[in-house]
Amino acid sequence: MVKISFDMDDTLAADDGRLSSDADLEARIIHAFRGVMDPELPVNIYDLGLIYRLIIEEHAEGARVAVDMTLTAPNCPVAGEMPEMVRQAALSVEGVSACDVALVWDPPWDKSKLSEAVKLELGLF
Repeated sequence: MVKISFDMDDTLAADDGRLSSDADLEARIIHAFRGVMDPELPVNIYDLGLIYRLIIEEHAEGARVAVDMTLTAPNCPVAGEMPEMVRQAALSVEGVSACDVALVWDPPWDKSKLSEAVKLELGLF
């Protein structure tokens, strides 16, 4: 089992914003998460800080991915849909055969979980 860190090198993206096929699986999964947008903010769920944990287990039939994620608030309008959106994003990555997503509330989400780029974009400095 490989525990994934969240420090990403944005240089993995090609000029057109896609990742090359030789980018590692962690980077490709996170790139897929960055394609899932929060419905209330113009920010993707990864840079919003909603992904708390990502575990990748390599198997002969493909990688099994486990994700712990949260929402900005328990009454989020897509609370019932967002975990499935994250699951589908992970499954869209070549080499991923299964994905389980757990919605967690501890620790609660707050603005400190935003990436530095998002804080700048939203003017939160």
